[in-house]
Amino acid sequence: MNRIRPKNPRLRLTPELYDQACQHVLRRDGWRCQSCGTMSNLEVHHQAFRSHAGDDSEENLITLCAGCHAGIHTGTQLCH
Repeated sequence: MNRIRPKNPRLRLTPELYDQACQHVLRRDGWRCQSCGTMSNLEVHHQAFRSHAGDDSEENLITLCAGCHAGIHTGTQLCH
């Protein structure tokens, strides 16, 4: 008999805790875009999008510059 396993609840941080997590991710990633290596216009990106059941865990967050971040969301590559 197949049993349906319960879903693990997604981690959703409060705005204050999310800001702290973003600062930790930026430090962890050495203040560099993990795609192109630039150190300017940095943002924190959810690798598994929130809209696709991604959570706010640090394992799911990565540092990207604004260009690479936009490229992921639009399906274009803006950085080399």
